[in-house]
Amino acid sequence: MNREPKYRRILLKLSGEALLGDQAFGIDPRVMEKTARTLQEVHACGVQIAVVLGGGNIYRGVAGQEEGVDRVTGDYMGMLATIINSLALQNALEKLGVETRLQTAIEMREVAEPFIRRRAIHHLEQGRIVLFGGGTGHPFFTTDTTAALRAAEIGAEALLMAKNRVDGIYTGDPREDPLARKLDDIDYETLLALDLKVMDATAASLSRNTNMPIFVFDFAQPENIKRIIYGEQVGTLVRRRSP
Repeated sequence: MNREPKYRRILLKLSGEALLGDQAFGIDPRVMEKTARTLQEVHACGVQIAVVLGGGNIYRGVAGQEEGVDRVTGDYMGMLATIINSLALQNALEKLGVETRLQTAIEMREVAEPFIRRRAIHHLEQGRIVLFGGGTGHPFFTTDTTAALRAAEIGAEALLMAKNRVDGIYTGDPREDPLARKLDDIDYETLLALDLKVMDATAASLSRNTNMPIFVFDFAQPENIKRIIYGEQVGTLVRRRSP
């Protein structure tokens, strides 16, 4: 008997750095193709998928301040980088025959739809993968926060935070602290209190307020998303504190 997915609608947050591969800048076509094939396989399981991509492989607003770029301007530049990544993933998915829609918080009607919640949900229900580009459309908010916000807006059942060669949340930085241990699960309050830097605090707070389960896992293992949607323990689960 075929298993039924535990999570039928998910939002995947993928960092821009995960698209680098072995490059120092830009998009590795092999990584993009692998990402698209992974999403195609999960989509074929009957799961509705939305995706938020970061833009750090192209431009990061905070880093731009060190080069004399105004923070607000730099953040808008970073938002445009997320749209470039989203267009690249859309192209890779449609090459595989997966129907998609790209919605952006910054309007650019020639290449994408503006973000409209009801339309996004309709696309998901019609079997399309929906990509959300342009962050929240406002400076000072990260794509982690965008992911938490969009996940809540579309009624996702889980938020999947894919990390680049990081297999979960640790009690400290395992590269610096040999005693750091991996956590199978953690509640939102502890995550915020320990300030573990695995996601933006605003994103963690929003997810706590909406009771959105968050999985932090290693995207380098393509089978991890499938394992999560079928209810297996993968990476670290962030959830409400048990009574």
